[in-house]
Amino acid sequence: MADKPKVLFIATRDTKEQEAKYIRECLEEAGVEVHHLDPSIRRTVDEAAEIGPERIAAAADMTMPEIRALKHEGLCLEVMSRGALRCAHELHRDAGLSGILGLGGSMGTALATKIMQSFPYGLPKVMISTMASGMTRPFVGAKDIVMVNPVCDISGLNSITRSAFRNGALAAAAMAHDYQSGETGSKPLVTISTLGTTERCSARIRRSLEEQGFEVMVFHTLGTGGAAMEQIIRERDVAVVIDLSLIEISEYLHGGLCATGPDRGKAALEKGVPTILAPGNLDFLVAGPLAEAKVRFPGKRYHEHNPALTAVRAEAQEFRNDAEHLAGLIRNARGPVAFFVPLQGFSNHDSPDGHLHDPSLPPVFAAHLKQAMPPGVPVIELPLHINDEQFADALVEQAIAFSRNRSEAASQ
Repeated sequence: MADKPKVLFIATRDTKEQEAKYIRECLEEAGVEVHHLDPSIRRTVDEAAEIGPERIAAAADMTMPEIRALKHEGLCLEVMSRGALRCAHELHRDAGLSGILGLGGSMGTALATKIMQSFPYGLPKVMISTMASGMTRPFVGAKDIVMVNPVCDISGLNSITRSAFRNGALAAAAMAHDYQSGETGSKPLVTISTLGTTERCSARIRRSLEEQGFEVMVFHTLGTGGAAMEQIIRERDVAVVIDLSLIEISEYLHGGLCATGPDRGKAALEKGVPTILAPGNLDFLVAGPLAEAKVRFPGKRYHEHNPALTAVRAEAQEFRNDAEHLAGLIRNARGPVAFFVPLQGFSNHDSPDGHLHDPSLPPVFAAHLKQAMPPGVPVIELPLHINDEQFADALVEQAIAFSRNRSEAASQ
């Protein structure tokens, strides 16, 4: 068994014994070594699981009788999650996992995906879950988790669930067989945030930096993209961050649909990664259908992007709020920062061909930003639109300079 890839299988046997046994058989037939983590709370079925409830409880500094005595499913889940997380990482440290497979309803999915989210990108993660048909964001988060919908409830085996369970198990096993731990690029890494409304700029930056020998990762900032970029920055050695699309920060401040949370923008600044900022997509907020947008943001200018999404024009006050918040984040920067402001527009919407163009507003943002910015951080105003080639080239030139300075400092 020593040469077989090791897969952590997370499933409660007190409620899903039959299903867990079937999935384990599928995994073993596919040639992987199974380590079953069983976070059952109601009862311990037998000693078949490699990591049983009692061991999980002990890892959380409690006993199973003490956990059951809590008589609150949320509190029990929190304790078992804490212990399971510790057990999973101990197993990974000692044995080296090549994949994780989970099975569960809402409670089991919450526990299993919490474990999955704590493991690095690239390690295969498959979750067979009744939650896969809709509300997936709380469970996937910003990580590379594959969710499989069993269609039926996880309550026995039938022709549909057998197929779903087997497919999920075989997918996890196949990825585990091909998994290469610690696989990272040898090129200096640059991360870029963008949306379709700044795609011309980000695409030119990406192509130019790749030609210069960089690895480039681009993140789509509709709520989860920025969070994923922040996590990559914290986990990996990133040479330069180009935060071109700051809409998730504005959405957080003003109640848009794409808010990421209060920590958006902090990772690179706190870690000391050289950071280039531009106010891409700050010119609008994202709301739902047009009728809903008019209620949520009354008295604004609107562009119906599609029946489900409306772009709402941001005005001077939103720009001032954004500038003050961004300057506040930058005050805590531990590395070099440069902020580029395109004075002729921040997105496709804010252009002569767009539907929310207002050339009077970018200078308002620039003026307030310069006033709020801490000393020593340059605010570079350019008489360009954000999607102009010259603007992209200016950011590329700054990224190369930041990377060169970083390399020279590291070699001294």
